[in-house]
Amino acid sequence: MTEHERRVRAEQRERFDFAVIANWIPPGEHVLDLGCGDGRLLRYLNETRDVSGYGVEIDHESILGCIRNGVDVIQMDIECGLSGFEDRSFEHVIISQALQTMRATERILTEMLRVAAEAVVSFPNFAYRANRAAISEGHMPVSEDLPYDWFDTPNVRFFTIVDFEDLCRRLDIEIRERLAFDEAGREVCEDPNLNGSLAFYRLGRRS
Repeated sequence: MTEHERRVRAEQRERFDFAVIANWIPPGEHVLDLGCGDGRLLRYLNETRDVSGYGVEIDHESILGCIRNGVDVIQMDIECGLSGFEDRSFEHVIISQALQTMRATERILTEMLRVAAEAVVSFPNFAYRANRAAISEGHMPVSEDLPYDWFDTPNVRFFTIVDFEDLCRRLDIEIRERLAFDEAGREVCEDPNLNGSLAFYRLGRRS
């Protein structure tokens, strides 16, 4: 596959991810996007759902990308918590394919559900069948959803759908909805921990 083809597929995958998240965000909401990168998700939500809000990012180049995309961005390290935001100051807080790059996983999930009524989380499922096959052959997996070689990956947590749901139970977080998709973008219902490459969750606090 050429570099151009890889870029095209990555952009198609990104638009697919954005659309899944957008379906869970009612029009006109105020949202917070953690680890927002260059702000393309927030720009998409603004264009398709009339959403307002802020991105949170630490990388300087990504912050410049947010500015170019017309996205309001706050430079801060979310590993240290979200103390700058008041309780329930947003309807939704999102962390899209960035939780695996964070060390303070429990703190981040807890803080997300302090500052918003509901959280949306997406991540690559390390237990996906293609990833298991790569490991059985003696290699760390590289795929559309885990696109980095082992020696230059930003990921510091490699977890599965089962692992994530176990953590939610431990933190008393309610899983309100889960969707899983394979690498072709097909929704997976049977054994998502084996057949799902990418997982999406709607989370809330138990009443």
